[in-house]
Amino acid sequence: MSKIVISAGDVSVPAELNDSPTAQQVRDALPIEGRASTWGDEVYFEIPVAAEPAPDARADVEVGELGYWPAGRAFCIFFGPTPASVGEQPRAASPVNVVGRVLGDATQFRIVRAGTRVRIERKP
Repeated sequence: MSKIVISAGDVSVPAELNDSPTAQQVRDALPIEGRASTWGDEVYFEIPVAAEPAPDARADVEVGELGYWPAGRAFCIFFGPTPASVGEQPRAASPVNVVGRVLGDATQFRIVRAGTRVRIERKP
């Protein structure tokens, strides 16, 4: 596991990347910056990583999970229901490779608006 910090506007939260091959690609690309897009209670943005769907890729995710969306080459932060959700749990538009999780309160991302600069970097 690698510790990272995700910052978006006034939000800055610690997180960790898991040991999956896709998470390693994300780790190797750090620091990463982009502009937030939102989809319900999800913030996502394109990153300079190209990975295929993992064998364990899934659309149903947990609050606080971080994903890589192969279809959009995007990093995703899930913190509540999305338009694809059936209940209160997040659901991605299509399967994502889960690459880590937020350490703490992921719902802080609710204040992030589309176009906000997002930065992922190694935790000092």
